[in-house]
Amino acid sequence: MKPTCEIMVQRVLPAIRAGLARTMMIDHGCTQQQVADILGLSRAAVSQYVSEKRGAEVGFSEETNEEIRKFATDLVNDMSAKAMNKGMCKVCKFVQRSGWLFKNAPEAEYCILCKDDED
Repeated sequence: MKPTCEIMVQRVLPAIRAGLARTMMIDHGCTQQQVADILGLSRAAVSQYVSEKRGAEVGFSEETNEEIRKFATDLVNDMSAKAMNKGMCKVCKFVQRSGWLFKNAPEAEYCILCKDDED
């Protein structure tokens, strides 16, 4: 059994990053380099997210995609590093609470830190 956080890092985080990258580029007109700078990634990684070589195997609900779009808008509007971390945790928690994780990785359990953490 893999810990929930490991599943989230291997499968969900790349999908969130892909959604963020696409939203920042399409909806906000950011370049790949701008997205890379905001997310702390290489431009090559952003290219792979946008071209669906990374993070494409996970399909989220429309509600989750909306959370990702909101977060992307916050990031483009110059979010602080602390707020960026909190925002990523918020999206991660949203995915866990949506039931996606347990439908797609039934061996998972709620992350103890996320479960006990108050928004």
